[in-house]
Amino acid sequence: MTPKQGRSDLRELRTEQSHPTATDLDCKSALEIAQAINAEDATVAKAVEKALPQIARTIDRVASAIARGGRLIYVGAGTSGRVAALDASEATPTFNLKPGTIQFVIAGGNQALATPQEAKEDDEALGRAEMAKRRPTKNDVVIGIASSGRTPFTMAAVAEARRRGAHTVALTCNRKSPLEKAAGFAIVTEVGPEVLAGSSRMKAGTAHKMVLNMISTAAMTRLGYVYGNLMVNVAPKNEKLRQRAVTIIEQATGADEVASSGALRVAGNRTPVAVVMLAAGVSRTVAMSALQQTKGNVRKAIAKAGKV
Repeated sequence: MTPKQGRSDLRELRTEQSHPTATDLDCKSALEIAQAINAEDATVAKAVEKALPQIARTIDRVASAIARGGRLIYVGAGTSGRVAALDASEATPTFNLKPGTIQFVIAGGNQALATPQEAKEDDEALGRAEMAKRRPTKNDVVIGIASSGRTPFTMAAVAEARRRGAHTVALTCNRKSPLEKAAGFAIVTEVGPEVLAGSSRMKAGTAHKMVLNMISTAAMTRLGYVYGNLMVNVAPKNEKLRQRAVTIIEQATGADEVASSGALRVAGNRTPVAVVMLAAGVSRTVAMSALQQTKGNVRKAIAKAGKV
């Protein structure tokens, strides 16, 4: 099915319908409006919960792809593209990832992050071209994000990625959408109508931020870039992050602040190296070798270094 053939009438989508309890929103007080929005926001986690099996399947697929040297590529337009950009941008420093490991493609390019580019959302040729620039392969996972599930740019980009052999996932808020049909697999968070009818930056955007947080965080955890619940791969590039790294080393190894700070310095400001050094009682050289052999998995590296 081509993106054009898969288009559906927006009026049929639950996310586009008017919420029955909010039809007099403009007559409410500030507190009443806030209460109405808050009540609906409280339903988002439940909608995400229902999609957890599909989210878990995607996490494993992403972890496997990155372990093979592949990439996670998000694609979206408008709110969906901005949510994608936020997760991709923040995951890289959180886990000290190699640049390009997690990417985003947004209709209208980086300019769309600050300036609306609505016309670009309907450009199928642009969607295909932007995805073609990334040259996706079977080693990559491409997640197309569209609350409606019918954005032409996103559908075309996902279809192009699938044609090139990438694993493709649709993240939408409506079942049996054209985007779901264009992708190989779907995560559907059925949040229903918005308090502000059709404004997918609200519940739909919140749901999708939650899902992307889960996917990137859990995939990195599965790869061993997390030890316990500590982000041991953090790169201390400023004073706040240096202090955070020292605290993480303390918590991960039981060492005091002085020993943790010293280990971080000896490790060349590489947090995972310092953790392995102290936890396994080994030199920097041994710790680095263990991390290299375990592809950066800190827990496995500690076990390997301890046997040396």
